[in-house]
Amino acid sequence: MLAIDHQTSIINVETNQQGDNMNLSINDIIEMAGNNIFSAQFIKKDGTLREMVCRLNVKKHLKGGELKYDAKGRGLLPVFDMQKEAYRMINLNTLVRLKISGKIYKF
Repeated sequence: MLAIDHQTSIINVETNQQGDNMNLSINDIIEMAGNNIFSAQFIKKDGTLREMVCRLNVKKHLKGGELKYDAKGRGLLPVFDMQKEAYRMINLNTLVRLKISGKIYKF
């Protein structure tokens, strides 16, 4: 299972088939993805595996208001699900894989 230090939000990631690892912060992930579409694979709250094609920083469908809690502080990454056309949260504690600009990051 993925281990996140919620104080610094640092995630240990396997970046290639040789098993090389690197540490990423939530901000690093956000910076790498930018406004590009990417895919995320994670374990949902009900225990099922979910693959989502999503994007960060989508404002088009906002209805106003703000989150009533600090998502990053809870290890959540707010994204826009491109297939369901709705906002979703990715729990970084259960993240399995990200594919950003053709590069795969395994957690």
